[in-house]
Amino acid sequence: MLIFAAILAIFVYGMIAAMLGTILPDLSARFHLTPTQNGTIAFAQALGLMIASLAVGPLLDTQGDKIGLILGLIAIAVALFALPKSRGYGAIVFLLFLLGVGGGIVVTGANALSSAASPEHRATALNLVNLFFGLGGLATPFISANLFKQNWHRLCYTVASVTVVTLVIQAVTPMPAPAGSAAFLLAGIGPILGRPLLLLSGLFLFLYVGCEVGVWNWLPRHLIAQGIPESKALNILSLGFALGLLIGRVAVSPILIHVPAATVTLASSIAMAVTTFLMLRTNKPVAAAVLVFLAGLAMAPVFPTTLAIVGSAFPQMTGTAIGFAITCGWAGLAVSSRIIGAIAGPDPQRLKKALLLIPGSAVLMIVLNLAMQASLK
Repeated sequence: MLIFAAILAIFVYGMIAAMLGTILPDLSARFHLTPTQNGTIAFAQALGLMIASLAVGPLLDTQGDKIGLILGLIAIAVALFALPKSRGYGAIVFLLFLLGVGGGIVVTGANALSSAASPEHRATALNLVNLFFGLGGLATPFISANLFKQNWHRLCYTVASVTVVTLVIQAVTPMPAPAGSAAFLLAGIGPILGRPLLLLSGLFLFLYVGCEVGVWNWLPRHLIAQGIPESKALNILSLGFALGLLIGRVAVSPILIHVPAATVTLASSIAMAVTTFLMLRTNKPVAAAVLVFLAGLAMAPVFPTTLAIVGSAFPQMTGTAIGFAITCGWAGLAVSSRIIGAIAGPDPQRLKKALLLIPGSAVLMIVLNLAMQASLK
């Protein structure tokens, strides 16, 4: 039941992670938003993710995972039910911030719950649970393009309804007791935050999340600017990138039983640098779909496997440590979105140049991974 509850929560987070990239073209057209405003909207969501992930770790360790998951799912449902009724740019920014708050709480709580449910095979369990993130990310643009014909109002209401069902299941599922008291937590925060491994892992996720969410949020607009129709662009995102994430996490799970987690993340970083660079060099739909799929395959193990490294290194205050690492990841989302939007400016054709930030960040991840491996020895 714990794994099932975590899977549902991660699935919901996957759906909302793909939400902005899926609805952004229609939002931009309806409210006449510029690429700079698009970047601000993405930044608002990232800010919500950062604040929630940092704040919820201590809450999970002192009050338990259930309360965090319930609070996060409520925030997501409220934001999605309200978004179709928004009247302008300011309301959209606020609701995406609220969606980010809910997402940050849910992803931290679900990963902490998964880590606690299978400590002996933490990396394998986290990758298997997080493959449903890929499934959720696949579902949102696929449903939008093929069932709702880009009707983003119906899409928001559908995802909100799935969130409410997930909320009910979290509420009735028995979950582990809190890890410790508030006094115990405060006494241990300093030594945890001072460990080089946590800081390196946080910076590693800072770069990685900027890469992944850069694809989620900006790839459809980039493909459309290259002359690819919107429906094909959304299918490339869902059947390419999201499917690559899903299949990659299934494939890597048995590998992690025999191969060290840090070795897997190093190989993934190298593959990310190559595939994302090539992905931005083509304007052919078939080639783009193949390269986007390979990029998703390369990225698939990075996030859950890095969290497994953190969870193994901090078994007593897992929620706080994972929350800190994830918060660093959302900081990468915020920074990359602002930079991409600023470089792109008002000209959609400049977005291709801005997205070179993704393979550049992957190269830096290779260096950081080597430093992480040294700190593990």
